[in-house]
Amino acid sequence: MTQWSPNSWRSKPIQQVPSYPDGAALDAVEKQLATYPPLVFAGEARKLKKQLAAVANGEAFLLQGGDCAESFAEHGADNIRDFFRVFLQMSVVLTFAGSQPVVKVGRIAGQFAKPRSSDIEAKDGVSLPSYRGDIINGIDFDEKSRIPDPARQEMAYRQSAATLNLLRAFAQGGYASLENVHKWMLGFVSSSPQGARYEALANRITETINFMSAIGITSESNYSLRETDFYTSHEALLLGYEEALTRVDSTSGDWYATSGHMIWIGDRTRQPDHAHVEYCRGIKNPLGLKCGPSLTADGLLELIDKLNPENEAGRLTLIARFGYDKVEDHLPQLVRAVKKEGRKVVWSCDPMHGNTITAAGYKTRPFERILREVQSFFEVHRAEGTHPGGIHVEMTGKNVTECTGGARAITAEELHDRYHTHCDPRLNADQAIELAFLVSDLLNKSTVSPPEKQAVSA
Repeated sequence: MTQWSPNSWRSKPIQQVPSYPDGAALDAVEKQLATYPPLVFAGEARKLKKQLAAVANGEAFLLQGGDCAESFAEHGADNIRDFFRVFLQMSVVLTFAGSQPVVKVGRIAGQFAKPRSSDIEAKDGVSLPSYRGDIINGIDFDEKSRIPDPARQEMAYRQSAATLNLLRAFAQGGYASLENVHKWMLGFVSSSPQGARYEALANRITETINFMSAIGITSESNYSLRETDFYTSHEALLLGYEEALTRVDSTSGDWYATSGHMIWIGDRTRQPDHAHVEYCRGIKNPLGLKCGPSLTADGLLELIDKLNPENEAGRLTLIARFGYDKVEDHLPQLVRAVKKEGRKVVWSCDPMHGNTITAAGYKTRPFERILREVQSFFEVHRAEGTHPGGIHVEMTGKNVTECTGGARAITAEELHDRYHTHCDPRLNADQAIELAFLVSDLLNKSTVSPPEKQAVSA
């Protein structure tokens, strides 16, 4: 690796950076954050990388999801709990279907910054800086709210710390025990088609647990029945914040981002000679890379060389986000190039970001398009003999009406009922569990041997 330091990104061109009016205040906040305790630990990031290596090898599946953009106003224990239990339900569905471990990574405890297609937002003849997430400015459409405020970074840090504290308690304190598989059901989901299907699955799990208990295998004797590993992730967009929380691991001497276990580079900031790639190449955390329609095979290989030069399994997750009607035009050539060069990566599908439309005056995502992108993703990997390693979704445990369709068939006219997102539309709990069941069906089909293995066996 050429010379790197946590601040070497500052000498590179940068995209999607907010313009702070008070540089001295920004510098003071970043210096203060650099004295704060890490939010996550290097050992946790290494453990996640090991589990992602199993995904890269076709031995596990990645479930990554959470809020489009976390907000300060909606931070609360109930919201975190509801998100976590929907995530557990999705994980159980996928584990049962694929008969493989599911690596659980939330878009939470750090997902506060958002890239925007324009620096300016205009309404009724008034133009203001775009909302870039609560860590940068406010969502209210007024001049004071939209001024980037560095003090928001400290608030984001404190909210992330509180969220992580509760998530760790849920994951390790008994709430994630499979004995609670029935208790994870949210009220508004229980009366849906997904509720009935999940209840049937939960009954089968309970029968299995009862049998295991009868022969002496209980949650008291086996921690894997009562605990789970849960990791956090976010887009590393605000690099001053990331730099402030970049620390040397005392056991290895390596640099780690301690703002989250996994961070990713967005489709708008993946220029190989720019700041975001420069920062991410030097830290040892697992990384994600969003891959959109403009990414070429040669461009992807160049980025892989920069971000994972040692070809380490579990280091790099490629998150495909094309749009339901563009997958077959773009994904196969990327998969073939990566496979041909022998690069060890996780392939994950983000079916959300390429499928955003406007309906009845609201940004939304039709559920049928989300599903079609996931189906196409699996079909491509099945055809190429590669592992469809995961999904990456924007979702919430709340009963929102932000994405149309699904078994309950939310219409465009109903979007206004409970449209609460601070940025992009999210799947509600019912839609998220429905998607998990649909992916579980695809996982069952993908257990068929890849074409090249079939040819050998024949």
